[in-house]
Amino acid sequence: MLTVSSPEQYRALGHPLRHRLLFALGRNPATISQLAAALGSHKGNIAHHLKVLREAGMVAVVATRQVRGGTEQYYQRTARQFHFLGEERAAQTAVLLQAVADEIATATAEPVMVLRNVRLTAAQAKRLASTLTDLADGLDEAPAGEPRYGLLLSLYQPRQPAADTPPGQ
Repeated sequence: MLTVSSPEQYRALGHPLRHRLLFALGRNPATISQLAAALGSHKGNIAHHLKVLREAGMVAVVATRQVRGGTEQYYQRTARQFHFLGEERAAQTAVLLQAVADEIATATAEPVMVLRNVRLTAAQAKRLASTLTDLADGLDEAPAGEPRYGLLLSLYQPRQPAADTPPGQ
């Protein structure tokens, strides 16, 4: 897990394409050409955004290969999970959700989305958070060649109104 707390790291994640790059890299290394094809973007654009992520310590070159007079680099995320701290967390959440929305908009299959507000005790919320974390961490990756899926799990406590009573009472 990488804790994101510095202004440089938050700036690196300030563009939805950088989130999509991190999604695409997942556990499998990829080249700039492979990422450009997967994300429908130009290689120069991908290279620029990878450089920003690399300088922030979020991706690294994990392998190289000689190809026709050049060197092809394979990039991979430096962490499986990112934990967000600091004042920029709220703004970062908006960028992250925009990147997820962009991916959902171009999904090849109908996505499963559930949004629900429910009253929970603190103990129930803690247990649910643990269950969601265990679910995400416990997924085994399918072999190469199988389709990639995005998974967004969230448990949050919305801002509470001044009085938690129905209007007019």
